[in-house]
Amino acid sequence: MAKAAFHKNQKVFVKPVGTWAIVEHVLPQWVKGLDEPLKVHYDVGLGREFSASELVGDKSEGPLDEVADLDNWRITRARNRWNESEVPDHPFPGTYPVVITDDKNWGGWRVPSAEYDRDPQKIEFQARIIHAAPQLMRIAKALAHFGANHSDDMAAELIDLAKKSTALLRRIHETSATGETHQIQAAE
Repeated sequence: MAKAAFHKNQKVFVKPVGTWAIVEHVLPQWVKGLDEPLKVHYDVGLGREFSASELVGDKSEGPLDEVADLDNWRITRARNRWNESEVPDHPFPGTYPVVITDDKNWGGWRVPSAEYDRDPQKIEFQARIIHAAPQLMRIAKALAHFGANHSDDMAAELIDLAKKSTALLRRIHETSATGETHQIQAAE
């Protein structure tokens, strides 16, 4: 059984060719009856598929370092231009949350004002979850790493949490079409 060592759009050094490339496609080879692929190859746009042993990942680019400004995610308030009236059940009347995920203050998560008016507490909660996502991701990565290194010394409940953290991180970084299908099915 094999696990993917690299993910789509990751920068890798291709040893047989002696050049840097970007992983364009992760190509697992599935066998009927197995939960995990038998082999995983990578298409880096150089004319053939490469195995993980032929590639070396860029050390400066880890899963949490892909977005350099994860620590700068923040919640700001935007003025609700469409609803000027004061609504008593809104936690912050006349505004809606915007989670800024870019250092230039323009990239991020926003919600249409009509959706915010429908359930403001839900939208505020979603904004706080998105804002906390980088920290939660770091905790999950640390737990998965600890579980991989100390599985013999850990309680069964902690091993289960480490496995769930590993699966969650894999789902976050998975970009294949099969991964997107699994996420859609899980959401339904």
